[in-house]
Amino acid sequence: MLELAGIVILGILAQWVGWKLKLPAILPLILIGLLFGPISTLYTVDHNKLLEPIWNGKNGLFPGDGLFYFVSLAISIILFEGGLTLKKEEILNVGPVILKLITLAVVITFFGAGFAAHYVIGLSWEISFLFSALIIVTGPTVITPILRNIPLKKDLSAILKWEGILIDPIGALVAVLVFEFISVENQSGFTQTALMEFGKILLFGGTFGFTFAHGLGFAIKKKVIPHYLLNVFTLAAVLGVFVLSDAFAHESGLLAVVVMGLVLGNTNIPNLKELLYFKESLSVLLISILFILLGANINIDDLLLIANWQTVILFVVVVFIVRPVGVFISSIKSGLRLNEKLFISWMGPRGIVAAGIASLFGTRLSAAGEPGAEYITPLVFMIVLGTVLLNATTARVFAKLVGVFQRKSEGILIVGASKVSRLIALYLQKNGRYLVLVDSNQDNIETAKDLGLDAIEANIFNDYLIDNIELSNVGFLMALTGNDAINEKAIVKFKEEFGENGTYRMITEEEMNKEVMTPEQGLFSRTHDFAKLSEVANRYPAISEVPLINKAHLRSIIDITKRDENIVPLFIRVPDGEIQIISSIDVIIDNYIDGSVLAYLGRPIDLEESKTNGGVVPIQA
Repeated sequence: MLELAGIVILGILAQWVGWKLKLPAILPLILIGLLFGPISTLYTVDHNKLLEPIWNGKNGLFPGDGLFYFVSLAISIILFEGGLTLKKEEILNVGPVILKLITLAVVITFFGAGFAAHYVIGLSWEISFLFSALIIVTGPTVITPILRNIPLKKDLSAILKWEGILIDPIGALVAVLVFEFISVENQSGFTQTALMEFGKILLFGGTFGFTFAHGLGFAIKKKVIPHYLLNVFTLAAVLGVFVLSDAFAHESGLLAVVVMGLVLGNTNIPNLKELLYFKESLSVLLISILFILLGANINIDDLLLIANWQTVILFVVVVFIVRPVGVFISSIKSGLRLNEKLFISWMGPRGIVAAGIASLFGTRLSAAGEPGAEYITPLVFMIVLGTVLLNATTARVFAKLVGVFQRKSEGILIVGASKVSRLIALYLQKNGRYLVLVDSNQDNIETAKDLGLDAIEANIFNDYLIDNIELSNVGFLMALTGNDAINEKAIVKFKEEFGENGTYRMITEEEMNKEVMTPEQGLFSRTHDFAKLSEVANRYPAISEVPLINKAHLRSIIDITKRDENIVPLFIRVPDGEIQIISSIDVIIDNYIDGSVLAYLGRPIDLEESKTNGGVVPIQA
């Protein structure tokens, strides 16, 4: 009981340390596992581990293969949660690159790392290629925390996130095929058997995942499942699909749960965010437990086995030669710039799938007396720990070095996806600005998506947005809801994360009607709160532009808007294409640049009318 409680407590503590230091939690988790596992034999009185995952006749938590069954089920939940976060609109521009990374780059890694293990370490060809198959994967459990702390272009983040999730079942599949090849005594018939197994895994994994995802989605839509059982029912469904698919085709379960998560995540079903929050919390707990257990399962002899220069050379070859070659070949004619290819090459941390399957296969082959099998687990853990340590500590610096770090985040987060917000978002997107709409109203979000806008259904009172890697390059925040409390809450909560370059909100009815100082954060006009702005949008549902002659011309138009409630100035588009948000204190006039254009919502402004300031004062040159 003490061991079980200790694992959970230490695991959550490691997660907190990772969050505090902005490091992937896998790093402190593995170190805790090693400290309480193999390293503890150096300082305990009886030279036994403080934490022994597998029952050895005296102590241990899991009998026989129980640890590996637990690892497999836990990985299925983690990958399902990862699949839920994959949105098809993220890869409109980078889909071909991702496809090549999970196919062509896999082949390059498999053969490159296999040859390196054979010639550097001296392993047999069979064990060398099992090692290379296990390190194909890059884990979402380590990629995501790193990306959250680095402002990158959306496409670059999407490539790394999709690769990390989709490549896990592929790496597991290749590892299983190599393991079966080693295990089959009469290998002459292996090729036909391998092709059949490969086809079965694709068939049953894809079919079960797709079918049960639609079945679960239908049940949720029809409210067959009561709300209080939704999360645990989904958990049971994921485990059931994993086990069922695995029963029909060994190791097809991982593919099934990824497909299931991917399909559900791109299906219009209610309560999807609740599912994601639940699975995310569960994944954090499982990851905390898994890495400690797998780290503790290593023996001190395994660590001593790889304590040599050959291991360092193998690490250098895998990380600094094989990975970049795979990335650069996969991104030929992709449109990616050199610095983006370099950053993707640098970001190749391995995660839970590599560690979990390595422990399973290494133990089984060692028990069967396979020569060199004792190297599998420590070598893979060396790659996992080394790549995580390297990427976690240098990713931000390397991103700045190669120039992919967004020093000034130009993306815009708009809180509220009403008609007004959608009109503004369409204008900004048309003018080349990256933006995301956030709203808790599903109908508003779906309407925004139908218009081709990036939109997230979320409640601003939880932390989902802060942890969303797609928002890493957002630097402007605009709160455009009809609820003053929500607007103010958004400003206070997200100013540091998303408003480093500017934070704005709609003025309140009180600020509009009373002679009070308009806040610096106020948007657009002193005469329009959300209700009045919505009225104008309903009467004139389009954003127009008028070219500006000089500063006096801009001032005259502002004067017109003050007298006519059917015109609301929104933005100034300067000659170089930059969009300047007009705040309600009219500071934009002082920063006027010749050749700019005023964007406004409302009735069309007659150019001659604006030149004469409504017939009152002519424009002075």
